[in-house]
Amino acid sequence: MAEQSETSEITLSGRRIYGPTPPGQAVWCARTTPLTPAEEGEVVELVAQARLTRRTVQLPERLWTRHWDSLMAVVFRLNERLGWEPAGWKIGAASVEVRRAEGLPSPAPGRLHRRGVRESPAVLPASLFINYRNSECEFAFRLGASLPPREAPYVEDEVRMAIESLMPAVEIGDTVFEDWYGASAYLGSCLDNGGAAAFVHGAPIRDWQAIDLPNARIDLHLNGKFIKSGFGRAAMGHPLTSLTWLVNWLREHGRGLAAGEVVSTGTCTGHFFAAPGDRLDVDFGEVGRVEVVYEAQDPKGCRLWP
Repeated sequence: MAEQSETSEITLSGRRIYGPTPPGQAVWCARTTPLTPAEEGEVVELVAQARLTRRTVQLPERLWTRHWDSLMAVVFRLNERLGWEPAGWKIGAASVEVRRAEGLPSPAPGRLHRRGVRESPAVLPASLFINYRNSECEFAFRLGASLPPREAPYVEDEVRMAIESLMPAVEIGDTVFEDWYGASAYLGSCLDNGGAAAFVHGAPIRDWQAIDLPNARIDLHLNGKFIKSGFGRAAMGHPLTSLTWLVNWLREHGRGLAAGEVVSTGTCTGHFFAAPGDRLDVDFGEVGRVEVVYEAQDPKGCRLWP
């Protein structure tokens, strides 16, 4: 069991292990100009080495910027540098609540990697994480047909036709930077592949179209105790809208989605920071359930903040 085990000691954001900066309290860096190609490369190498060796790093202040296009360029280059087999994409900050907490101008995509994908019930090894287990309850789609890049934007009906199945999911965020919300000063979790670390999904549903996803309720339990609820409408009003946003974001960058890829459409329950030894049981109603257990033994430990 994690160090704090009573529900009374848990906030709606989970355990207080996200660093010293509270949500929404980061002091933004002054720089808004682009990173140079050399600076992008320096950021990519710093983050990649930290990911590969599973260690915490600090980004030098001279590399801090809130220039969004530069950060998205880092995401693409970082995934090329890591070379991990892709499984799809996650959409960070699809909800207004999370964008406010992190001071983000836009949803923040990140690559899902096959090394971190599990089917529920799942025990997630400590080796998948560095600092955090930011657990986000989401609706995910698996594509049955490819959506290649093209000049014209995709509309929701086209994207709907490409979907093979709907899945309940918990997408788990992590970053190489020590202070989750403090790193929002330079959009740290965004440039670190949107914070993507692991993804646990429930049984796929092929006949999902009649489900009222905006009003679909999600109940999150920690170690057997109810914590909070959320609804599908938190993901841009409808998870399909969120998926369509990602398809067009990729299209604008000359990229597409392939058949078989999975897209997790954004948290419907906000952030929830869990610790080694915690068990999450998530009830998605008619959509299914997801169970996640975080391996208890973590040599890195898990610091609680007052």
